[in-house]
Amino acid sequence: MKRILLVLTFSLAACLAVIPLRLAAAAGSKTQPSSSVLCLPGIYMQDPGDCTPAGPSAYLTQMANLGITFPLTDLPATPPDPALTYVDVNYGLVRTRNAPVFGSLEDALKGNKKDAVSRIDSPFSYISYKEDTVVDGKRFYQIAPGNWMTANDISRIGHPPLFQGLTFTRTPEHAFGWVLTYLSADPVQTKRTPGYEVDDYTGHILNNHDIVQVYAVEHVGNSDWYMIGPDEWLPQNVVARVIPNTTPPKGVTGDRWIEVNLFEQTISVYDHRQLVFATLIASGIEPFWTRPGLFQIYQKLTTTPMRGSFEADHSDAYYLEDVPWTMYFDEARALHGAYWRTQLGFPQSHGCVNLSVGDAHWLFNWANEGDWVYVWDPSGKTPVDPSLYSAGGA
Repeated sequence: MKRILLVLTFSLAACLAVIPLRLAAAAGSKTQPSSSVLCLPGIYMQDPGDCTPAGPSAYLTQMANLGITFPLTDLPATPPDPALTYVDVNYGLVRTRNAPVFGSLEDALKGNKKDAVSRIDSPFSYISYKEDTVVDGKRFYQIAPGNWMTANDISRIGHPPLFQGLTFTRTPEHAFGWVLTYLSADPVQTKRTPGYEVDDYTGHILNNHDIVQVYAVEHVGNSDWYMIGPDEWLPQNVVARVIPNTTPPKGVTGDRWIEVNLFEQTISVYDHRQLVFATLIASGIEPFWTRPGLFQIYQKLTTTPMRGSFEADHSDAYYLEDVPWTMYFDEARALHGAYWRTQLGFPQSHGCVNLSVGDAHWLFNWANEGDWVYVWDPSGKTPVDPSLYSAGGA
């Protein structure tokens, strides 16, 4: 029994002697880090001190510095109400020049152009109608009370394009944009590195109007490249980008305004200095640019006709009925729905800011007369000389 107690005594003493040594070793490890120990995978925004943040942790930290965490954070956005795309009229393309308008259905049935009460001669013309009828196998369109046109001159168009932008619950942390496949000769595919020098396509194909976030920008060759995800890059020319900026433009009073970016072909809407809506546009094509500057909405119309011409030979003449959700801000230049535009994201108009019907409807509901409209071109390519601008048009 004495022998057993003696053994236990020596064992306990040994244990008590070892504990301080281990505590000292542990304390020493904090002050004398070993560079041979890699940190566990994680984000290390500061030097951890007791490990080397290399390998996976270095990659995760690099991504975090760009605002990328895993899993990726979605935009704080939702599409607007699809009901906003609805219009209560039908539209048709006038596909013949000098198309006759008859004063009655009977005259339209006869088809004698000498009986026409008027003609539509603009090379770019669209009519609206609420009634059409078929008589003896031929279709006729009532474009106004008592005014009829024949299907020989009109091609019905279906529902206006259904594209809609995004509404936001808060301002996103990163730039974002829409992929525009019709601006590229090839399918839009991401690359592992920016630039065309290396053939390192990922096989990730993006479709028209896919939404991407932009975490970084690098200038390679003659163009900018956008990092839209970890090791995924796209050239600038296939993305219409929105760069959130909650600081009011110079001259804006109040906390709500509309920003039109002519270079990106996007529009951003701010309320209480927060981004609440963004979408694609089509602005004025040269030489009918949308004029840069700061303006105010001075008239809102739920629908209005538009017609005009700027060339001496009237080759650019247009005639458009029932243009929906129109907000005039700079002489004859307006924000409005463009039911005739099948694609947005590049200049096409005579100076107006064209939107999809649904997006124009959303903006019309939000906007008030007097709201600020800030038009700018960050590339500096749009001229600002007032002498180059007429009153503008659709």
